[in-house]
Amino acid sequence: MQTLPNLTTVDNKANPAIFDTNIKRRKTRPVKVGNVTIGGNYPVVVQSMINEDTLDIDGSVAAIRRLHQIGCEIVRVTVPSMAHAKVMAEIKKRLIQTYQDVPIVADVHHNGMKIALEVAKHIEKVRINPGLYVFEKPNSNRSEYTNSEFEEIGEKIRETLEPLVVSLRDQGKAMRIGVNHGSLAERMLFTYGDTPEGMVESALEFIRICESLDFRNLVISMKASRVPVMLAAYRLMAKRMDDLGMDYPLHLGVTEAGDGEYGRIKSTAGIATLLSDGIGDTIRVSLTEAPEKEIPVCYSILQALGLRKTMVEYVACPSCGRTLFNLEEVLHQVREATKHLTGLDIAVMGCIVNGPGEMADADYGYVGKTPGYISLYRGREEIKKVPETQGVEELINLIKADGRWVEP
Repeated sequence: MQTLPNLTTVDNKANPAIFDTNIKRRKTRPVKVGNVTIGGNYPVVVQSMINEDTLDIDGSVAAIRRLHQIGCEIVRVTVPSMAHAKVMAEIKKRLIQTYQDVPIVADVHHNGMKIALEVAKHIEKVRINPGLYVFEKPNSNRSEYTNSEFEEIGEKIRETLEPLVVSLRDQGKAMRIGVNHGSLAERMLFTYGDTPEGMVESALEFIRICESLDFRNLVISMKASRVPVMLAAYRLMAKRMDDLGMDYPLHLGVTEAGDGEYGRIKSTAGIATLLSDGIGDTIRVSLTEAPEKEIPVCYSILQALGLRKTMVEYVACPSCGRTLFNLEEVLHQVREATKHLTGLDIAVMGCIVNGPGEMADADYGYVGKTPGYISLYRGREEIKKVPETQGVEELINLIKADGRWVEP
């Protein structure tokens, strides 16, 4: 299923130390989730979550299949009750019978030890939220938390978490410790405030319990709906883990990002910023839209950063007075004709001034050099000049001649 990343480096011979464009990812341990591995040297994994109530077996199976078919590598489902947990056995069975085994992570909230123990029998990974896993009743009259109170609640957390940890450990399965900025436990809010520090300490408390039980198949997330908080929390978490000798992979996401253009921009601002710093091993773009809409955004982020190449990379100038054809229309035509291909860079340039230089790293170029004609390039070499009306057709013929064309 997965392949190791095949990243390329720009040949900057003058000073490679300055111009190396590869992202140096933070070293993390590999954590297996079914047939997918998060962390290590494996590609950044794409995730999403179905909207269906998991009691709807047929609907859930169909939704999981739809997501997986378009590139979602791990699918999350919600299990708010014991009935939801038990039905996951049938959902997994149906997937295997009618499609294939898809790695699933179950979301467990609100005092969910029994639910988590049940669902852990049927799926590959359980996600818990430290702020909700053991309920701490708020006390508006509290002036402090004593050490004994901290220890008492900590022991309760350990007692509640230990059976799940042992179950996952013994089955070779995984856990995501998913901290949310909006649902920190009362102790953390009281002690650290509504801060990234509180988020990090919340995660570390659960990590230490897992480590004490010799369980390290962990993935950590520090999600927030505000990008600056999300960035600060993940950066602090990575630093604290590095200082403590921990190497757990991180799941990135801006929670409740919204919809439309702004939701995509907001998610990209958070996820891409961290990935460019080498932080992050798996991602989800959380949109208030159909889950299928999240997957293209994930892959676009990864492709833009050079972390995965799953589609054609189009290079196109913004158009200006020198442009010799309708650049927007031609780019659309080229994209529609070639978007099913993978692993290619195709440049569409409006004039000779920027064309050959700006598209130097492209596999193929479509350049307006003479009114009414298109020059087609293979790399930096001009191959032929054709009438503009035949440009797209001849580009396809050139790709076919090189044996790099596949039918849609």
